[in-house]
Amino acid sequence: MSLMERVQASERQAQPSAEGHGAARRTVEELRQAVSERTSLEALAAILMENPERARNELRQACRQVLAEEGWSLLGPEERQALTQELLDVVFGLGPIEGLIADETITEVMVNGAQSIFYEREGRLHRSPLRFDDDEQVRVLIDRIIGPLGRRIDEQSPMVNARLPQGHRVNAIIPPLALDGPVLTIRAFTRHVMTLAEMERRGSLDAGMATFLGWLVRARKNVAVSGGTGSGKTTMLNALSCLIPAEERIITIEDSAELRFEQHPHVVRLEARPRNAEGEGEVSIRDLVVNALRMRPDRIIVGECRSGEAIDMLQAMNTGHDGSLTTLHANSPQDVIDRMVTMVRFAVDLPVDAIEAQIGNAFDYVVQVARAHDGSRYLREVAEFAFDRQARACVARTVYEREPLEERGRWERRPACLDAVLQARVASGKEVAAWERAVRWR
Repeated sequence: MSLMERVQASERQAQPSAEGHGAARRTVEELRQAVSERTSLEALAAILMENPERARNELRQACRQVLAEEGWSLLGPEERQALTQELLDVVFGLGPIEGLIADETITEVMVNGAQSIFYEREGRLHRSPLRFDDDEQVRVLIDRIIGPLGRRIDEQSPMVNARLPQGHRVNAIIPPLALDGPVLTIRAFTRHVMTLAEMERRGSLDAGMATFLGWLVRARKNVAVSGGTGSGKTTMLNALSCLIPAEERIITIEDSAELRFEQHPHVVRLEARPRNAEGEGEVSIRDLVVNALRMRPDRIIVGECRSGEAIDMLQAMNTGHDGSLTTLHANSPQDVIDRMVTMVRFAVDLPVDAIEAQIGNAFDYVVQVARAHDGSRYLREVAEFAFDRQARACVARTVYEREPLEERGRWERRPACLDAVLQARVASGKEVAAWERAVRWR
């Protein structure tokens, strides 16, 4: 979509859409018209593709010229700045939801048709007073987001997943699948990396658990983080990843790149690529996992196992790539086993007991995270995996569990990995003994 088309589409967006804002929005429309009379929008459209910042600067300059004229003299400096920024948001940005995306306390923005916008802050949903004028404006915004990414959405392909340059994950679905108008969901990306220490301060886990998880990572145990949507799986995975020693080579594989490393010197980030508008060029997570094995990794971190890549992840963990990490959707550690079996059978036809043997030998621990009713996230359970050769099945043994209403959880048994922690000299005997005295046993 050219800039001329965007500005023409923004005419409706600049019209009054909420009580009390009609005069301001009409002024924005007047500013748009005045700017379009003095600026070559086609020239700006050409600049936009090669140098977005230059295009923004030229539009700002055109706004300054218009606002300096006599007809705009009643506006104060703050009003002029606000009008200019609003026009920039309409033409280049995300329109009414630009401010929501810019708010770092907001983790998700949900547009349910033109008249319904919600956002998530601190795990709770809030309804926004913001509105689009009609569904067509939402469609224009979706096209504006996915167009530069080489993606498209139409009645034949009415769903799309994408990632914005700043890292936000975007999902859009339009009629006929969405019955009440186009739906746009944006999971906001934050550059702030939450650590285990910060999770401890927020009450997501206690000091004993933070110490134990650090030992797991440094002792090179294979760990899966499981949980439901929005439970904090990626946040926990990122916090664990930041504990990997600096001398190790890390390769991350994600569907949409979200993991961040502020200080680690040796990280290779890989991102899967969907099919383009012609239906070609797809590179799956499984392709990247297979390729990563040839890149001399010390640690492989898969953002999320969803399908056939599970078999390659298991093989990597079983063939010398200890200390690997991943996440997956599951309601409990036991459910992780069932989900992994299903995902492996997407790729290969193996007996269930053979798959469970791979799972039991690959994963050392599963960390289950959850979201409470008040929106807070917490670590709910930690389980050890092992393969029972007599039963020919993978067994999940709970070592730690926390109930939703409790501030602290209880340890069910002594974790088997403590001996490996001592052997690897991750912690001294005194440190382990002090930890055992301090944690809460059932």
